[in-house]
Amino acid sequence: MSEITKLSLTELVESIKNKKLSSSEVTKAFIERSEKSKVLNAFITEDFTSALDKAKKFDQKPNLDLKLPGIPMAVKDLFCTKNVKTTAGSKILNNFVPTYESTVTENIWSEGAILLGKLNCDEFAMGSSNETSFFGNVQNPIDKNLVPGGSSGGSASAVAGQLTPITIGTDTGGSIRQPASFTGTVGLKPTYGSCSRYGIVAFASSLDQAGPMAQNVKDCALLQEVISSFDAKDSTSIDFKRSHYSKDLTNNIKGKKIGIPKEYRVDGMPKEIEDLWQKGIEYVRDCGAEIINISLPHTSYALPTYYIVAPAEASSNLARYDGVKYGYRANGENLIDMYEKTRSEGFGAEVQRRIMIGTYVLSSGYYDAYYLKAQKVRRLIKNDFDEAYKKVDAILTPSTPSSAFKIGEKTNDPVSMYLNDIFTVPVNLAGLPGISIPAGHDAKGYPLGLQIIGKAFDEQNILNIAFAMEEKINFKNKITDWWIK
Repeated sequence: MSEITKLSLTELVESIKNKKLSSSEVTKAFIERSEKSKVLNAFITEDFTSALDKAKKFDQKPNLDLKLPGIPMAVKDLFCTKNVKTTAGSKILNNFVPTYESTVTENIWSEGAILLGKLNCDEFAMGSSNETSFFGNVQNPIDKNLVPGGSSGGSASAVAGQLTPITIGTDTGGSIRQPASFTGTVGLKPTYGSCSRYGIVAFASSLDQAGPMAQNVKDCALLQEVISSFDAKDSTSIDFKRSHYSKDLTNNIKGKKIGIPKEYRVDGMPKEIEDLWQKGIEYVRDCGAEIINISLPHTSYALPTYYIVAPAEASSNLARYDGVKYGYRANGENLIDMYEKTRSEGFGAEVQRRIMIGTYVLSSGYYDAYYLKAQKVRRLIKNDFDEAYKKVDAILTPSTPSSAFKIGEKTNDPVSMYLNDIFTVPVNLAGLPGISIPAGHDAKGYPLGLQIIGKAFDEQNILNIAFAMEEKINFKNKITDWWIK
């Protein structure tokens, strides 16, 4: 059984289609490994019994034309799943069971996949370490003392630990790419509007985007093919001609122009990150691409801009959680008292902090000084990328300024935590696609990632570049299954 969980998504699909494996065998293997891996705390809700039943039904009447035929998979607990609890990692939604399905997960189930359960995440996706979840922190399969990154930490941990062959996360400021980098996995943040946001618990509506997380680029491309679709139920969904991302995948990137932004060489960047970046430059050169130095002059304003815009939108989105219609409700002497107690007891410290920041920047007298100005700077950041893409086809940067840090190391220093998103946040502000691939290890053997940023709706191009680099890098994750006794 353990050998089954080592297979990639592509290998599992081929094995089921060739009838070498059944859906029941595959599902049972991942369930057995997940049950031995509870110390990782990757799952919030397990749906194992239902998953086995669905696998048996699939085997009785298999549809092998589907893209994910009988493939079991767990998903981040930010996606609404009909009749399965969806908490967003928060106490305030601890008893919430949706009566509807998110579009992204509906796309997945319609291609034959089977839900294993819901994966842990930072509360309302607010965090960079998966330590803000009401259900406790997730452990990194690389080392028991390390965070897996956030907010999609449970998703990254589950893929790296082989508890699910593939998964989906959400990325608001780096929440797919940073945990992918920390766990030695692949994470794609698609163009804003590529994947429907319908049925995803909202954090910051102009930034949130669903995306695939996988062991390798090919698996990532296949899942992106499944989840990317136009959705009339989502007003931000974009109707454009989508590629057959996995079928059109190629390692031929000869002649591609790859930009290297000088502003990403930030003060105090560790030498091992600089060295990794240089190796990445050599890899793309070896693949036949041309390296071009570029400038993104407003990069230094990205983090402060993000931490005005995102909390402002969070403050608005989270106003709906008042204990009236659904979710946690505290007892109060009157309606106002009930509101106050529900929200103070239901939200964790990080969520409360961001709500207060957001409410402040939107308040009378401060709106123009903070929120409006931040939106103007956001436009300048987008313009920087537009100018750069007149010269280059994609941009190569580090994914994070360091490898995974220790659990508790940054808990009491939110600014230090926020700085971890320095390389990922500009991509979200500009609405662009970005992918993180594992590219090496630090001195302790912890994974390090490289990020490829593309033009809007040019996922195919960055997947191709990532695929070519992946072959050159030949990364091997150093996971020992330390948590399995």
